[in-house]
Amino acid sequence: MFRVRRRAAARLSAAMLVTSLAVAGSVATAGSAAAEDGQNPSSGATAKLNGLKIADDARLEGKPVRAGLFEMAVDNGGTLQSYCIDAHTPTVNEARYQEVAWNQSSLHNNADAGKIHWILKNSYPQVNDLGALAKAAGAGSLTEKQAAAGTQVAIWRFSDHLKAEAVNEDAEKLADYLESKAQDIAEPATSLSLSTAAVSGKAGEKLGPITVSTNAGSATVATAAEGVKVVDGSGNPVTSAVNGTELFFDVPEDAPAGTASLTVKATTKLSVGRAFTGIGVKTQTQILAGSSDSTVEATATATWGEKEHTGPVLAAESVKNCAKGGVDVKVTNSGDQPGEFTVGGEKHTVEAGKDVTVTVPVKEDAEYTIEVTGPNGFTETFTGILDCETAGEETTGGSTGATTGGESPEPSSAPSPASAGGSDATTGGDLAETGGSSATPVIAGIAVALVVVGGATVFLIRKRKSA
Repeated sequence: MFRVRRRAAARLSAAMLVTSLAVAGSVATAGSAAAEDGQNPSSGATAKLNGLKIADDARLEGKPVRAGLFEMAVDNGGTLQSYCIDAHTPTVNEARYQEVAWNQSSLHNNADAGKIHWILKNSYPQVNDLGALAKAAGAGSLTEKQAAAGTQVAIWRFSDHLKAEAVNEDAEKLADYLESKAQDIAEPATSLSLSTAAVSGKAGEKLGPITVSTNAGSATVATAAEGVKVVDGSGNPVTSAVNGTELFFDVPEDAPAGTASLTVKATTKLSVGRAFTGIGVKTQTQILAGSSDSTVEATATATWGEKEHTGPVLAAESVKNCAKGGVDVKVTNSGDQPGEFTVGGEKHTVEAGKDVTVTVPVKEDAEYTIEVTGPNGFTETFTGILDCETAGEETTGGSTGATTGGESPEPSSAPSPASAGGSDATTGGDLAETGGSSATPVIAGIAVALVVVGGATVFLIRKRKSA
C-alpha cells in the first residue's frame, strides 16, 4: 500500500510541478512577445518609458498624486519628454510606446484636444524662461518642478475633465492661467509615417504607391530584397524621400512569387502634441512635450505572384479605429480575379483591383488577435490592445489594463510597481499604489499549487509512518 501511495504522491508532485512550470513559462513567453504586439510598422517613433523625472505634489479629485514630466528613450536614439493624458491608468515601468495619430488614442473624441496642444506649446518645457512664465501667470516664482506640475494639472483638466489642483500656490496659478488662456490648435504633423503598410501585385509591376509623411527635411529609403528596387512613379531608383514622396517596389519580371520590405528612416525633432500609446500593454497614454533629435523609421511590405499568375493577390494591414471601437482590417487585391478571404472567421470578397475594409469590434482595454486568411496560403495575424478611452475612476486592474469590478484604484501619474519586460521597480515619492502586475494571479496560483503538492506529500508520508 505504501508503494502505491508513494508513487501517487510522486506523480502528483511531478504533474503539479510540470503544470506550474508550463504556466510560468507561457506567461514569460507571452510577456516578451506582447511587448512587440500591436506595433504599427508604418508609423514613426517608438520609445521606452523611463519614468517621471520632474514632478511636484498635486491632487486629483482630492487624492494626492505626483504631477509632472515623464521621460522616454527613443528606440533608435533620442530622448522625449511627455505629460500624461490618462490620469486613472497606471504607467508600466519600462513599457514601450508608439507615436500615433490623435484618432488612434483617447484624444479621438476629445473636443479639448487642441487646447492641450496649446498648453504644451505655451508652457514648460517649451517655455523655459520660468520668470516670464510666472509673470504671465501672476505667480511669484516657479521652479522646474512647480512649472511641470502646474502644466500637468492644466492638461488633466482637459484630457480627463477632472478636478485637478497643484499643491503649490504658484503652480496652481500657472494651471489656472493655462486653463483660461488655452485655445484650439490643430493636430501636429507626424514624425514619419507611410500611407500603407502592405501592397501586392505581380512580378514585373510597380507595387504601390506608398506615400511618405514626415516633418523631417529628408529621409533615407532602402530595401533588403535582392533584385527588388524602390522607385518613384517614373521608375527612377529612390534612396531618399521628403514629405509627399510616392514610393513603389519594382519587382523583376522573372522573380518567383515572394515578399520584400522597404524601410524609411529619418532623424528629426518630433512635433509637440503627438500622442503615444503602449505597445502590447495597457499603460498610461502620453502626449509629447519636448524632443531631442531622434531617429524614427517606418516599414512597408510587398507581396507578389509570378508574372503569369492568374487569380487574386492579397495584402492586408490593420489600424485601430477608436471612433468605431475596433480594428480596421484592410485587404487589397492586386490580382486579376476576385478573392475570398476570412477575417475573424467571417468570409468576405474583394474584387480584382479593389480593397475592402472590415472593422472588427474590440472591447476597450482588451487584447485582440485577428487572423486573416485567403487563397494560395495567404495568412496574416494582427494583435494588440485597444486603448481608446481615458480610464474612469471605477476602472481597476494592473499594468495590463484589465477591467474588473471592485475597489477603485488611486490615480497615478508615475510608474506603478508593475513591470513590462524589465525588472520590477517601485514608485518614487509618496505616490499611492495603483495596482499590481498582471502576473500576480499566476504567481499566486503557482504558490497555491506548490502548497498543495507539499501538503499531499506530507500527508502520504505521515500515512506511511502510521502504517
